[in-house]
Amino acid sequence: MSISLVAGLGNPGREYANTRHNLGWVVIDALAAKRGLAWKRVSQFEAEIARWDRPGGHTCYFAKPQTFMNGSGRAIGGLARFYKLAPEAITAVYDDLTIDLGLIKVTVTGSAGGHNGVASLLEHIGDGFVRYRLGTGPKDPPQMDLADFVLGKFTPEQQILVTQQLDRYVAGLELLLSCGPEVAMNQLNRRESK
Repeated sequence: MSISLVAGLGNPGREYANTRHNLGWVVIDALAAKRGLAWKRVSQFEAEIARWDRPGGHTCYFAKPQTFMNGSGRAIGGLARFYKLAPEAITAVYDDLTIDLGLIKVTVTGSAGGHNGVASLLEHIGDGFVRYRLGTGPKDPPQMDLADFVLGKFTPEQQILVTQQLDRYVAGLELLLSCGPEVAMNQLNRRESK
């Protein structure tokens, strides 16, 4: 089954721009810009949506929920019902602090792992969606409050790394959309040597 909806998870508002929790938005914004797609606010779905008519007649929608991270599933659930999409046709793109910064991991099942956006998706659409997980870890210092870490901005050094990796993040997402999760997992989940 091909992916028909890509949900970038993040928080709306200028104060959340460039925080670790908004890395999913950064990546789908970059892919949309690369493909010349325009975002449109659709209040019925509480989301900004861009439409990509791909070669071969397949349409893929990109969505940035405007519900704040903890309500992501509400927006994506509404879109899934409207377009009659099974969870397998949906990909969530989001930050994951259990993965080292700069690495990507693609998975298709599992728990929310403490990520409130993913917990909301599980609640509203169920399991089975593809997870495009962007490493933002490790949490440093380890005793730092989880919310303070994910809502914090990258350090200048980390921001340079994210900027350097952005093309790779986008290429990986395009690979997933073109070839499916199996191929993406085989190619992207190998740990790069530091």
